[in-house]
Amino acid sequence: MQLQQLRYFTAVADTRHFTRAAEREHVAQPSLSQQIRSLEKELGADLFHRARGHITLTDAGETLLPLARRILADAETARREVQEVAQLRRGRLRLGAPPSLCASLVPDVLSAFHAGYPGVELIVHEDGSQDLVRALADGEMDLALIITPLPVQAPALITSELLREELVAVSAPDRPAPVGRRTRIHVADLRDRPFAMFRRGYDLREFTIAACRAAGFEPAFTVEGGEMDAVLGFVRAGLGIAVVPSMVAERSGLRITRFATPGMHRVVSVAHRADVSPPRAARELERILREHLDLGK
Repeated sequence: MQLQQLRYFTAVADTRHFTRAAEREHVAQPSLSQQIRSLEKELGADLFHRARGHITLTDAGETLLPLARRILADAETARREVQEVAQLRRGRLRLGAPPSLCASLVPDVLSAFHAGYPGVELIVHEDGSQDLVRALADGEMDLALIITPLPVQAPALITSELLREELVAVSAPDRPAPVGRRTRIHVADLRDRPFAMFRRGYDLREFTIAACRAAGFEPAFTVEGGEMDAVLGFVRAGLGIAVVPSMVAERSGLRITRFATPGMHRVVSVAHRADVSPPRAARELERILREHLDLGK
């Protein structure tokens, strides 16, 4: 008994027509009929009543049909599972993430993934959340870490919250602290302090400007237009302060000043296309990512 014979059998059972079944299976009708006759010979029973223009299942055919469907379904499951195992031995994984996460969380997680699956090529697309959402929807990556909520709804994606990340103010350690000796500040305390500001389209730029406006002032920029490494360098040179994620700040060597309760936070979520199941490698990366965050709590 061959899987091909069972596929042909179920096709005839579904269509109740040999020619239409052959068309559905993209095979010549005589070949399909021959395979079914071979199956009947092997089973020792007719599977169909063949009357001109009227095909029905025999009792043997009715008995075989649910078993055939189950065998074909199991075979398809086995095929997918084997392919997914193979995906973790070779292939590629395309991940999108904002520069702030590429400078903090992503390297450690990719290192852990690569240690377990060295045959998978890792491709990182670094950009702001809105650009990442567009690229993800266009099929240019398998998984993306984005900042939510998005300013515009993205119905083509499924997002799941990953963590709430604290935002802090950083300043040059050899320059005066933002507000004297105070260990915690309010956004309003930064009214007269110049900022080293990220380029347009950067999530942290929009977040910082919105927070300042909510506190009643428009932030002043000493320098603007940089990526994460550049802005940290501007701060280190004493050109201004910046608001950055705590994971980035802790690696920067800069002075860290936290905000008073309830503080400032952003939500990081993992996203993938709604119409396509993420490949096995992407699901495994998300598992490692969540485990890494749990261990860090």
